[in-house]
Amino acid sequence: MKLTIIGGSKGTGAKLASLAQAAGHEVTVLSRSGQGPEGVRVLTGDAGDPAAAASAVAGADAVVVTVGGAKGNPKHRAAVTRTVIDAMKKQGVQRLMVQSSLGAGDSGSLMPAPLRIAMKVALAKPLADHNEQEAAAQGSGLDWTIVRPTGLTDKEPTGSWQVLQTSEPGTLRGSIPRADLAACMLDLLEDADSIGKAVGVSS
Repeated sequence: MKLTIIGGSKGTGAKLASLAQAAGHEVTVLSRSGQGPEGVRVLTGDAGDPAAAASAVAGADAVVVTVGGAKGNPKHRAAVTRTVIDAMKKQGVQRLMVQSSLGAGDSGSLMPAPLRIAMKVALAKPLADHNEQEAAAQGSGLDWTIVRPTGLTDKEPTGSWQVLQTSEPGTLRGSIPRADLAACMLDLLEDADSIGKAVGVSS
């Protein structure tokens, strides 16, 4: 698979790039810093720039958006996601995965009530950005999957995780190592059954 990761210089995106490359996929990373894991193709650029996004997604089989927030731009994730979607449509790339956050959309139901209330207050602006980001993906007409992790840590991976849709019973734990999230995302990316679904993920 030719995989493009938007925002893969660090965090979950970098973990995903390394895992995908080790699994034999051809990985391209687009980042503003021009940095990325060893062995992957790295492009320097702002994913909010249509030309940079087009260059990054050209020829890809799948695109994963893992960008974080940006100082001074409360809607950075949504803006980048819309630009990437436009570029994918023009380049004929159909498979999209977006890293969102638990608490976005209707996923509050997957969280214990105290945590749900705390997140709504403490993370109101990031969640509003993620809501717009998710709406862009869901309305894109592409083969999208939205991944909503709980709190991210840099702990050693456990090799296991829990995946829930809002239509399923149960709640998710409070955190997940980034390496486990990346492994989960790679699994979902290769699973056609995940298309058109938004899932919560935790340890």
